[in-house]
Amino acid sequence: MGIIVTDAGFGEDVLADRLRTLPIEALQAADRDDLPGEFALSIANDADADEIAPFFAWIRLIEIAFPSFQDGRGFSLARRLRQAGYRGKLRATGHVIADQYAHARRVGFDEVEISGDLAARQPEEQWLARAGWQNHFYQKRLQATA
Repeated sequence: MGIIVTDAGFGEDVLADRLRTLPIEALQAADRDDLPGEFALSIANDADADEIAPFFAWIRLIEIAFPSFQDGRGFSLARRLRQAGYRGKLRATGHVIADQYAHARRVGFDEVEISGDLAARQPEEQWLARAGWQNHFYQKRLQATA
């Protein structure tokens, strides 16, 4: 279990003990009656958002794997999941660095899970420096306001 990074800094995973995590293969193979009430889904960064969409009501957390900090497909997938209507918690896991935190939040991630080794190399202060991700976001000016 890693360290959860949010806009408030480092924390513990409060969902790990409460939710069963399923791989996407289990979701694809399962009948709806075979699935637990609420669950977490662990997916690769090349998963199909439309394939997951029918299960949104039962998925409490989607974890998107980042095999390398240089591979940005997880950011695109997070945006597609939000556009498809997913309102649950989105978590980036794996190789996400502090410099990418603001972008992760802008595309729809709620939190990032990092290893203890990464937390030692990039302490909480570096992540908190990017927690003001809503500020200086020029695209916000282009979005319609309600």
